Amino acid sequence: MFDPVISNLPAFAGFFVTAIVLMLAFLAIYVAITPYSELALIRAGNEAAAVSLGGAVIGFALPIAVSVAVSHNLYAMIGWGVVASVVQLLAFVAARLAMPRLNESIAQGKLASGIFLASLAIGVGILNAGCIV
Repeated sequence: MFDPVISNLPAFAGFFVTAIVLMLAFLAIYVAITPYSELALIRAGNEAAAVSLGGAVIGFALPIAVSVAVSHNLYAMIGWGVVASVVQLLAFVAARLAMPRLNESIAQGKLASGIFLASLAIGVGILNAGCIV
């Protein structure tokens, strides 16, 4: 009854660990390119920073999950992880261009800006995930 689960645990572990590593790499890059320190802001109770970073995480995770489901290949997953990272970073740059004061708004804890950024990241992540073949 549990044989298929047990026999697939090594593959699960490989994909899961790879996904976590990809997520950590994405977060390191994302936090490095933003002009404010999300983690410090979140520790201080800044809800806008928490919402916007959470949206970026979800927007990145969606295409990773779809790449595993579609390809069952670690190398494809890593490739789509790179694509997802670039797409999410470009979405952040586009948001900054559309709303020049976005950086200040997030740092000031303006939740509307955090929701906008999170929604954009999730929307782009859904589109990115849907385009994976």
